[in-house]
Amino acid sequence: MAKGSRTQYKKERNKENRDVRPQAHAKYVRLADTKARIVLEQIKGKGIAEARAILTYSPRYAAVIALNVLNSAVANAEHNLGMDEDNLFVQEVRANRGTSHYSRWRLNPRAKGRGNRTEIKFSHVSIILNEKTPK
Repeated sequence: MAKGSRTQYKKERNKENRDVRPQAHAKYVRLADTKARIVLEQIKGKGIAEARAILTYSPRYAAVIALNVLNSAVANAEHNLGMDEDNLFVQEVRANRGTSHYSRWRLNPRAKGRGNRTEIKFSHVSIILNEKTPK
């Protein structure tokens, strides 16, 4: 690769603009994105200890997935970026719908030989943390 090549410039530019916030993702989770958003909105803006408590005692299945992703994001922050768990909070949460390639459907029998589709939904759950700024 030449020194003044476009690829080299892009590589350096991307290194400068890289997002350094700790984050974790769970992709192709067999869970509807709308149900995951209900749980994720509860922990947005909370500290790590409070978010873990909310997810631990939530009766929803999405809370189990979100807790695993949260623990992974905290581990990434401590191991990769050297951040302290006490100074972290949940800054951003996302639950996006999975691709249609992985979406499946099944037929439920109905009257007169017809059938209704039941779509099996997948989603991508993402949690992004950040450090609290001292006041």
